[in-house]
Amino acid sequence: MLELTGIANKTRLSAGSFLQGLTQSMSNVPCGGDTDLESCRDESAALILKIVAIASILVAGVCGVAIPLVGKKRRFLGTDTNLFVAAKAFAGGVILATGFVHMLPDATASLTDPCLPEIPWSKFPFSGFIAMMSALCTLLIEFIGTQYYERKQEKQSQIDPSHLLESGGIVPADSKGSSRKVFGEEEDGAIHIVGMHAHAAHHRHNHPQEGGACAGGLSGHDHGHSQSHPHLHSHGVSDLDDESGKRHVVVSQVLELGIVSHSVIIGLSLGVSQSPCTIRPLIGALSFHQFFEGFALGGCISQAQFKTLHSTLMACFFAVTTPLGIAVGTGISKIYNANSPRAVAIEGIFDSISAGILVYMALVDLIAADFLSKRMSCNTRLQVVSYIALFLGAGLMSLLALWA
Repeated sequence: MLELTGIANKTRLSAGSFLQGLTQSMSNVPCGGDTDLESCRDESAALILKIVAIASILVAGVCGVAIPLVGKKRRFLGTDTNLFVAAKAFAGGVILATGFVHMLPDATASLTDPCLPEIPWSKFPFSGFIAMMSALCTLLIEFIGTQYYERKQEKQSQIDPSHLLESGGIVPADSKGSSRKVFGEEEDGAIHIVGMHAHAAHHRHNHPQEGGACAGGLSGHDHGHSQSHPHLHSHGVSDLDDESGKRHVVVSQVLELGIVSHSVIIGLSLGVSQSPCTIRPLIGALSFHQFFEGFALGGCISQAQFKTLHSTLMACFFAVTTPLGIAVGTGISKIYNANSPRAVAIEGIFDSISAGILVYMALVDLIAADFLSKRMSCNTRLQVVSYIALFLGAGLMSLLALWA
């Protein structure tokens, strides 16, 4: 009985300490020393550098996201070229390093800052936990979003098949057959990993001419498919292409969500700073980062085959987010206290969420989807170039952590 009473008292005290810690975390009272005030503070020089940063990051973002969108109709820059695959691998490495090397350590530093109460922030690895849950939620959102979009297209195709063609969608060749199967399920009932199967199968179907044993295997595969599924060729579009198209729609939107969420934090952090010593190295680092994030996002948007207006809006939304964050941060720099417990906690939580989304998207939707495809496995030169690009992108972005 005494033991139960002791456990109950400890639980009550822990809950009280937890709630008290959360309450203290919402304080807007500054804590610790403000390094900007102590050294290298120059508001006029900082303002000039912020204007330069806005222009540089905006141009880098626009160029990065525009290359895949503008080049998709040109042979050299098309999304089906080996050059695009290698460049996308480089961009995947950049985004992966952003999540692991930049966002997650920053989140850990923020959520273990002495400015925050020891309980609960120092008693539990919140940054890793939030990042993990963010990645799992991203998987769930992708799965639900893909199924929703699939059902939506099936309903539209039954009402008016021409509507999908006009909107850039893909008309399912056999809506009845597809409605009886779970997304990712084949005729034998096997379930494949969401995203990877559709993307890899998309490459297998689109590149049957690649040489070696791959060509023979693919020929047999296509021949068998043509007998059991004659509608694939009569309609000119396969169910695999349909699945891949739906996946790209969801992937592009979730990836933009992850990029935008951390871009806001980055922009605000730079905008509220009054230290040229802090801002100067960030300009080049963030411009590099923004360009390749834009390239990866632009590739996903291009592969999703949105309408021109939809693609343009998504591209513009990405391009202006960080510059807008810098502008807002500059405007509120007089009243915003970046050293308050509330600001530190919110920044750490957002960084953790962004890290989870970016790591998941980089590994699953950008890297694994391409590197596990038949196209990659059947082209040794493309494998070598893509792996070099992947490690180079991750390495260079990690190296930028020395300055930003």
